Amino acid sequence: MTEIENVANYMRRRSLTLATAESCTAGLIAAQLAEVPGAGGLLECAFVVYSPAAKRSCLGVSDEILRQYNLTSTEVSCAMAKGASERCGASVIIANTGVADDGGEGVEAGTQCYAWLLRAPGIPTRIYTETRQFSGSRNEVRQMAAEYALQRIQHYHAQWLASRERGNNDD
Repeated sequence: MTEIENVANYMRRRSLTLATAESCTAGLIAAQLAEVPGAGGLLECAFVVYSPAAKRSCLGVSDEILRQYNLTSTEVSCAMAKGASERCGASVIIANTGVADDGGEGVEAGTQCYAWLLRAPGIPTRIYTETRQFSGSRNEVRQMAAEYALQRIQHYHAQWLASRERGNNDD
């Protein structure tokens, strides 16, 4: 069984659904989950918002956030995740933004910024963030970034559940 199949099984056992808000990965996160048989019960939707204009118009990322922070930042990925959460009902939302090859604006090539938003009715929503760097060709970086995003669902979901059991949101 592949790691992505393991993620899908974890999601099924916990009745989780996924939406993605993807920039650098351009839909690869959702596409990887869609390769697993039965993914229709797991994948709600995917927003591919490559340009700043798309981030604004499709997800409501504010001009202020885009001006204040680099496009490759956890602040932008958080805003993307929040925007997706306002537009769908998925219990898990993964947002990704980054650079796959040439970097730019002080960002090293291969830098990927993520946000995982977790929610359930009557329970406080929680967002976890990470910045990672991957090496390889443009498409290798994008592939690794997408796989990583899915593989971290179980980690952050377990962390969120533990936080709920402790009765706090301080992880």
